[in-house]
Amino acid sequence: MPLLFMLLLSTNLWSQNLELVEIDQVWLSKIEKLAPEKTSVKTTKIRKLLIFSKATGFYHWTIPHNIEMLKILAKKTGAFEVHVGFDIAQFNKKNLKKYDAVILNNPNPAGPERDLFSDLLMANTSFSEQQVKTEAAIYEKNLINYVSKGGGLMIIHGGIVVQNNSMEFSKMTGGSFDYHTKQQEINVKEVDVNHPMVKAFNGKGFTHVDEPYFFKNAYLNYNFRPLLYVEVDKVEGMKEAVDEKIIYVSWIKRHDKGRVFFSSPSHNAQSMENTELLQFFLDGMQYVVGDLKCDDSPIGKN
Repeated sequence: MPLLFMLLLSTNLWSQNLELVEIDQVWLSKIEKLAPEKTSVKTTKIRKLLIFSKATGFYHWTIPHNIEMLKILAKKTGAFEVHVGFDIAQFNKKNLKKYDAVILNNPNPAGPERDLFSDLLMANTSFSEQQVKTEAAIYEKNLINYVSKGGGLMIIHGGIVVQNNSMEFSKMTGGSFDYHTKQQEINVKEVDVNHPMVKAFNGKGFTHVDEPYFFKNAYLNYNFRPLLYVEVDKVEGMKEAVDEKIIYVSWIKRHDKGRVFFSSPSHNAQSMENTELLQFFLDGMQYVVGDLKCDDSPIGKN
């Protein structure tokens, strides 16, 4: 085998970057077949969801895949009505009231400010820098108040970065993004195999290729109920050693009257080809709208 080919092959295997998946009828049919037919909790009320999917910074290629996946879960179970949004007007108080929950579908802002609302305003208005700052704070407060008053918030992967430098936002979501390592095969495990939110995995966890997230700000307060974790000593490419033995990569929490569900899995569309993960997302949707009742008390600092 030629040396150059061996080097290219080893580099690809080391980085574990997966090929992009085309959204065609074959892929859609596969996800539809794998998707659960019914929700874990029976409900006669159709819940309305806003899937906000506009990235102003790093663009996750799975954004459109997530949209289609969520549409399939909604249609197949008949439990949800989904609307896809891309502009800042979605976060007006009046508009937010239309929905039972908001799903942040990887709407990553640009760095280093990492303020999605400022980015959206700068791209679509002629506001001055001070006006942008003032208005962005209002939109952030709109979303925080929406959750505080009983709205649901589901955060998919990079959605945790939306207002990354805001401590108030971090307290609501459970943490802020710090960094991620290279993509690699990850063995994800349940924190409590008996918790209703992880029953889909049958106590066996799951393995997939992803980029392990590390967190900062409110994260180490552990003001959430963790669902899934990764063992730190199994993660390659960390920036620095940490005292923690595990990283929580998914959790639920209350924020006043509202509910928040965060799932770092997954960065790649290939991970969606897993019935158990699709069920987990569906259960997360039911949790944030208030249909799936479970222990969401925070574990707090040890």
